[in-house]
Amino acid sequence: MSEATETLVTARDIWKSYDKGRVTVLQGISLNIQAGEIVALWGASGSGKSTLLHLLGGLDLPDRGEMRICGRDPSADADRLELRRRYLGFVFQLHNLIPDLTVTENLRVPGLAVNRPQAEVTARLRQLAEQVGITHRLDHRIQDLSGGERQRVAICRALMNTPRLLLADEPTGSLDEATGDLVFSLLKDMAEREGIAVLLATHERRFAEACHRQLRVRDGRVTET
Repeated sequence: MSEATETLVTARDIWKSYDKGRVTVLQGISLNIQAGEIVALWGASGSGKSTLLHLLGGLDLPDRGEMRICGRDPSADADRLELRRRYLGFVFQLHNLIPDLTVTENLRVPGLAVNRPQAEVTARLRQLAEQVGITHRLDHRIQDLSGGERQRVAICRALMNTPRLLLADEPTGSLDEATGDLVFSLLKDMAEREGIAVLLATHERRFAEACHRQLRVRDGRVTET
């Protein structure tokens, strides 16, 4: 990783609970992520990793605390949509692709959201597909792909609009070990190639240790290891 000076993620004293405050999930979380870093959010299932990613990505709102993502507040209505369209990429455990559409059609969706010229979208799509090795699958429907191929498509979709930050929530969790290793390597290589920051939620230590930094999540709190 090259030296990075710009802070893309700042979170201060983030709290989150559910069931009218009876179930506390996050307790006073604070963290920073610099441009170009690949940071693991490491912990057991149910520790709060996904909840934290959802808050940082504007998919949920904190009970209290302050967040700045790429200079914007994901809890503010005025910033949330712009963040998702132009600054953030998401990769989920179950990929969240549209099964009845082809790979090409799925990858065109992010470009449509920002009115990107069709020629630009096509060039970017083919560039990413070639880098992850799915050019031979572009005309196939998602439901006809293997789990590993679907996650490759999900990585490409997350990178289509050249985000500054990638939020990856257990992207290898539903894959066998060999396929999971391949997808993680692709994700890490693509992030470094694109020069973006990544926050990767994982319960697997080997993936956490392959990142630049590890943030351990336990009982709703985060410590750096």
